[in-house]
Amino acid sequence: MRRIIAEDLDWSLATVSSLSNLCLQCIVNNFEERPIYEDLTSSEKDFIQNRVSLSLPLHFAANVFPDGVYWKRCCEQKWKVCDVSNYGESWKRMFFERQLENIVELFVPGITEPKTVLDMVTLCKDHIKKLNIAQLLPPVKEPQTEDEEQASELTLANEDDKSGMDHFDFRILLGKLTNLEELHLVYKVKSCGMNFEWSMFEMTNRDCESLAKALKSCKKLKQRHAEPKAFLSRPRDVISHLFRLHLSHLEDKKCRLLVKYLLDHTSLRTLDFSHNVIGDSGARAIGKLLTKSKLEILNLYDNNIGGPGAKAIAQALSKNTTLVSLNLCLNRLKDEGGQAICKALLNNKTLLHLQLGANGVTWLTALSLSSMLAQNNTLKSINLSCNTLGEVGGNALEEAMSRNTSVTECSIHLTDIEERRVSVINQMVWNNQFRKQETNPREKNTENAN
Repeated sequence: MRRIIAEDLDWSLATVSSLSNLCLQCIVNNFEERPIYEDLTSSEKDFIQNRVSLSLPLHFAANVFPDGVYWKRCCEQKWKVCDVSNYGESWKRMFFERQLENIVELFVPGITEPKTVLDMVTLCKDHIKKLNIAQLLPPVKEPQTEDEEQASELTLANEDDKSGMDHFDFRILLGKLTNLEELHLVYKVKSCGMNFEWSMFEMTNRDCESLAKALKSCKKLKQRHAEPKAFLSRPRDVISHLFRLHLSHLEDKKCRLLVKYLLDHTSLRTLDFSHNVIGDSGARAIGKLLTKSKLEILNLYDNNIGGPGAKAIAQALSKNTTLVSLNLCLNRLKDEGGQAICKALLNNKTLLHLQLGANGVTWLTALSLSSMLAQNNTLKSINLSCNTLGEVGGNALEEAMSRNTSVTECSIHLTDIEERRVSVINQMVWNNQFRKQETNPREKNTENAN
């Protein structure tokens, strides 16, 4: 028999591509000039997406390729960590959300052209459901001479933020994102190095006003997220309309301004102002919001709210019929505020989660809480940790829990309650959990799955 020996020793008939694959490869090589895609079968489309160049113009690829392998390749090329489960299993959504977040986070007012943002929004507005902005850059300050510095110090006290925007103006963006469901913001700079200034970590009055107006134009804030953990609870999927502004040195004046524009935001369900410097005046504004909105989750963790502010929230809480979670941990409520909140729950029948940890409350608040638990069968979780409840407070809680069947989570660590009594209270809470699971097998199965 005659044989033909190839020059390439690795060559064999098995490596010869089919005619259809050769045609598809030709389409791939000339895709930008002659895009052929819509009339192909699903397997042929996958072939194209797996091999086409990732350097295609974004405006071209966005209109041609639906969610799929191409966008997965784009994401994995651009970022080392790509958890598509955080984006509804959509690679295209992940790519555009992270691209837009990156543009906003690197936007320098006065230098970056707004057109950079608007051009991206035109391409991605239908795919953006969540924005998590982890930094907002301030304008670049021009170097000043010694005389100019002295003059600016003299006029600074008389200026009322009349110059340009200090940070990114969200008015040019939020109104165009018609599918936006979740918004997280923080006014800070990630890596400031030796150029550190406190002003880099707070929003200005102009920032606050522009953000408030932008939120007013964004009526569809809606988020599917995990129900907040009181301390031990497992997350459950719920529908909520969310706005979160944390770690941004939000004080009373700015808080009142934001709340003013949120009063008419009928879709708002979750408000998170944690890790700011809100005091009693801001808390009173939030109390007003509670009376006019349909808030379900309110997170004011780590602020400066004292007794008077807590009383304003308590007054609104006593009439509220929608709030299910209230987090006031790490504030300055003292017994004045703690007792007011507990008394408000005598009339409130919707709140499920209450967090009062690290607020300087004592056995007086524990007594009020115990009296409330004797009448309130709605509350499911309580956090009183890092307070000074002492023996009297522990005894009151033990007596109250012996008659309560609704509380299934109770955190009382670091409260000066003796260990024996803590164990007894915990056992009562576990008994409530067990009874609840026995009466609701579906919830038990869900928790086991989680």
